[in-house]
Amino acid sequence: MANEANPCPCNIGDKFEYEGLGHEVSVEHIKAYLNKPSHQTDKAVIVIHDVFGWQLPNTRFIADMLTSNGYIAICPDFYKGQAPWTPSSDWATFDDWIKTRDSKHINKEADVVLKYLKEQCKAKKIGVIGFCWGGAAVHHLMLKYSELKAGVSIYGVIKFTEDNCQLKNPTFFIFGENDDVIPLDQVRCCFKMQNH
Repeated sequence: MANEANPCPCNIGDKFEYEGLGHEVSVEHIKAYLNKPSHQTDKAVIVIHDVFGWQLPNTRFIADMLTSNGYIAICPDFYKGQAPWTPSSDWATFDDWIKTRDSKHINKEADVVLKYLKEQCKAKKIGVIGFCWGGAAVHHLMLKYSELKAGVSIYGVIKFTEDNCQLKNPTFFIFGENDDVIPLDQVRCCFKMQNH
């Protein structure tokens, strides 16, 4: 089980001083950071933020790095305007805070982002990458959306996701081997279910 003394492993670490190369757009009821390569492409990646939200420069740097490699990159505000977690937030309030930002309740937002990518950006091949909270969201989306051709969940907290590993398409999960927040036994338990 996860370490209950620190229910989320997120630490902002080194916050980048980074302006970003893309721009903010409105995608129906949410905002998003968008960057497109200089050449036409039909490949896109949805970048899902961690608890620190869609405006974190570090996450925008990742989106821009994807764009520099030829992908349309979009980082939507999956918190729908609600405040992100901050380094000064009180960990004693984290459980109540995270209940209002459930990574399993993002289908409406995923739907509008997918529609935007297909209609406005002409994307045909769409993948998704997420960090921590966003990694849990990737797990959820890869269970539901066959149109997401590949997923990458980086440190997606398993305890926040469904007890289900029947993924629609290839998904790469990255965890630490010696980790007391997401112990390897918890990861093995979840992914053993996929073989049954």
